[in-house]
Amino acid sequence: MRQYRNRLTLIMLTLIGLSMLAAGLAMVTVFKQSHIQLLEDNMVREIRLLQTMMEFPATDDPDALSYYTERSKQLEELSDARVTFILKDGTVIGDSESDPLTMDNHAYREEMLQAVKEGRGSTIRRSNTLQQDMLYVALPVQAGENFDGFVRLSVSLKEVDQGVRQGWTVMGIGLLVLFLIAALVSYRVAKGLTSPLEKITRVARRISRLEYDARVKIHRQDEIGQLAQAINAMADSLQTQLRTIRDNEDLLQSVLNNMTGGIVMVNRAGQIILVNRAAEKTLGIDAEVITGKSYRELKQHYELTKLMEEGLESKEDFHEERNLYYPVEAIIRLDGVTMRQEEEEDSYRGMLFLLQDVSDIRRLERMRSEFVANVSHELKTPLAAVKGFAETLLGGGVTDEKTSRSFLQIIYDESERLNRLIGDILELSKIESKRIQMDYSPIHLSVFFDTISEMMRTVAEKKRITLELDIPEELFMEGDEDKLRQIFMNLLSNAINYTQEGGRVKLTAREQHNNGSADDMVEFVVTDSGIGIPKKDLPRIFERFYRVDKARSRGSGGTGLGLSIVKHLVDLHHGTIKVESELGTGSSFIIDLPVLQETDETGS
Repeated sequence: MRQYRNRLTLIMLTLIGLSMLAAGLAMVTVFKQSHIQLLEDNMVREIRLLQTMMEFPATDDPDALSYYTERSKQLEELSDARVTFILKDGTVIGDSESDPLTMDNHAYREEMLQAVKEGRGSTIRRSNTLQQDMLYVALPVQAGENFDGFVRLSVSLKEVDQGVRQGWTVMGIGLLVLFLIAALVSYRVAKGLTSPLEKITRVARRISRLEYDARVKIHRQDEIGQLAQAINAMADSLQTQLRTIRDNEDLLQSVLNNMTGGIVMVNRAGQIILVNRAAEKTLGIDAEVITGKSYRELKQHYELTKLMEEGLESKEDFHEERNLYYPVEAIIRLDGVTMRQEEEEDSYRGMLFLLQDVSDIRRLERMRSEFVANVSHELKTPLAAVKGFAETLLGGGVTDEKTSRSFLQIIYDESERLNRLIGDILELSKIESKRIQMDYSPIHLSVFFDTISEMMRTVAEKKRITLELDIPEELFMEGDEDKLRQIFMNLLSNAINYTQEGGRVKLTAREQHNNGSADDMVEFVVTDSGIGIPKKDLPRIFERFYRVDKARSRGSGGTGLGLSIVKHLVDLHHGTIKVESELGTGSSFIIDLPVLQETDETGS
């Protein structure tokens, strides 16, 4: 902006200087012309006065040449001008500075021709004799019959030139002073014009650096004020648009980051341009590292990159499922969606890949299928037994009363087993659907486990299994007594069933303090010295109908749903259950339940 100010000042000074120079030239020209005109008028008056006062002898007189020469010299002393007498034919008969006999014919001199034509002639030319500019004025003069010709006066313009030079000097000094004053005024004017522009420029630069709160503080009604208002309006509009863009960007980023499915966007050149947080977790990648690189950089996921390549080449949508083994094993559904701009013909921009972890869905589908198969299998065995023995009895093939009663007992036992199985299935269905009502109340654990011990001790004594309880007398907790009894009856029953004769089953309870009573927990441990559980089976023991020793489980009368029911009932009490086991040594089921239950709005 300073360069613009200097340029504007220079332009103004140039215009002022040219104007002042033109004015000076005009003044000098007028001064010179007026001075010459004044000299010319004086010379004309002097010639006319000379014509009146002087005697003119005949030009053919022998002494005429010397007379007129002498008179011209006298007149020069009086008028301070060169005097020349010229006959009508151009012959010089007298001159105050040169010998007439040596002078050329003056008939064709410019002033002579003009005098003949207009009655008065004047001209300015350089004298070769004096090497000066001379003003020549000639008038026709007639004195009777004695003289008929011209009288010419000439004066040097040296004084005129000196006057002009003096005028130039005085005018130059004046013009210089005026020029300096004009320069100062021009600079102040230029500064006054450019100063608001500098402010506007500074604000515009701040806006270009994304400082949209910058404003021009100029309050004027002229064009500069209108420009300042336009800049401020533009900043307001940009600030509003930027706020909208940032809000939309934050909203979009929040949506992308909180989506459960992964998103990978690849442009038409095969470069990854967007990866959300779910995709980072699913693929085990870092968005900052992978963004801008080729999708082929996902080398650890060969099948996914192969699908991406096929989708980018075909430019068509697809839906596929693939197994991933890094960072964890999972089943991924990959949906490829082409990105196009509807208004453009060649609008293909790349593809959007949606990654959804369907491992849980497929696992549940498998569990449902297995559940149906298991239920069918579990129902089929007792039904086949009941049907077979009933047909035998109905066919009359058994006549012995003892054998008949044995067959009927088997039919009764199998029907009881069917009844327990159906009851467990209905109970589990109610628990899983959250339709079961929880009735929380304070429970004195020592008394509570004494009643359970009485029911289980008979079964334990049949196998000579020692049943031990280690329950502090002062221990209380809040829970649903019936559901808790179902939990520990199942665990103790399993412990007794899977422990060899002469073994030991122990149940202990200890309070765990966690920074206040609201977070206090009670830890229950059911330990047996039984056959134990293989490590490969530990993750699945809480699944429905899952049995480690299928033959022994069925022989013990178990339905295969007990541990699944236990797991769901512990969850309803807001607790956790885990198992530790070593094959051939025994197992420990560890349950953590809160001392106080937080009843939700549904009362469950």
